[in-house]
Amino acid sequence: MNQFIAYEGRCFTIEWYFDDDGKSLVLEYFQSLSTVEKNKLLYLFQTMGEFGKIRNQQKFNYEGDQIYAFKPMPHRFLSFFFTGSRIIVTNAFEKKQQKLPPREKERALRCRQDYENRVKKGSYYEK
Repeated sequence: MNQFIAYEGRCFTIEWYFDDDGKSLVLEYFQSLSTVEKNKLLYLFQTMGEFGKIRNQQKFNYEGDQIYAFKPMPHRFLSFFFTGSRIIVTNAFEKKQQKLPPREKERALRCRQDYENRVKKGSYYEK
């Protein structure tokens, strides 16, 4: 399980979403980035994890339907808040247009639904 924790701070624990098979496409995306790109995202995770806020909408923004985006240029990492001071990062993509692609938001919503269902059943955090 610890491999899916992206950052553990005073205010929030930020986790990579993983599917039923234990695979995390968003973590794989992150691992494919350059060191500079990784550090930009990790700085945003650290700020949110420790202080509970990122005031700059160019770096963290509400996208509707309880989905939020960490925005280290040119990438977007979609996420949602969950009880227990958790932020679950669901999917990522490289921004190529002004608006959030509907397909990416739908993917985040599906991941959130799957996460919530598996947590409710007690199967998400099984050892």
